[in-house]
Amino acid sequence: RRPNRTVRSSRNKHASFITLRINTTTHPCARLSTGPRQEHRTFYEFRTYSIRPDQNAAFLKLTNEKINLRTAHSELIGYWSVEYGGLNQVFHIWKYDSYAQRAGVRVALAQDPTWISEYISKALPMLTSQDNEVTYLVPWSRLQKPAQSGGVYELVSFQMRPGGPAVWGNAFQAAVTARDAPGYGKLLGAFHSEFGLQNRVHALWWYDSADQRAEMRHKAHTDARVVAAVRNSVSHLDSQRSQLMLPCPFSPMN
Repeated sequence: RRPNRTVRSSRNKHASFITLRINTTTHPCARLSTGPRQEHRTFYEFRTYSIRPDQNAAFLKLTNEKINLRTAHSELIGYWSVEYGGLNQVFHIWKYDSYAQRAGVRVALAQDPTWISEYISKALPMLTSQDNEVTYLVPWSRLQKPAQSGGVYELVSFQMRPGGPAVWGNAFQAAVTARDAPGYGKLLGAFHSEFGLQNRVHALWWYDSADQRAEMRHKAHTDARVVAAVRNSVSHLDSQRSQLMLPCPFSPMN
């Protein structure tokens, strides 16, 4: 009897292995990182500037007055001042239809004397560092507008373990949508990094206020569906960071 049971178990394992290979061949798991990026060229550039503490107010005032010189060249999605999770920083998102378009914008800006004399020459000495990252919206996410003007925004960045979306894509989606669907926050977009740190994803959220965000987070922690989804995604996570941001007056998302 024991040998027969062993044979049946071995056959079942072999059959499962064959089925797995067939399914993997006909239904690629890496759906989150391949097709949509090849079909849609639109990407979003995340830019973070760190400002000299004594120049923070002056930088924001200058940018408020001269941002039209920059938006004349390409589309600004949003511009925020970081309130928590980073001091004396601004974060902004720019949309491009292709890398060729972005290259053309950079050339045009370098040749724009008004932009250089009235903004760049004054703004750069106020900064201590600049950083950028190219991201794509993940296939199941669409860029949304906030429910109303004002409010606060939260950018949550997740550094996932190596392997790519084929390994952790489904778990990340489940964790984000488990919070979004019941209304524990308004998801404005989920992004996957292309240039910058690899295996990095971001979720941009909107709330009425910082206190409402705290309340929604508390409620989410008591929701068994959210807890289960987060617990599953944590096994793929190395680290995460959260920043609470306030929209600048000139931000399209405001």
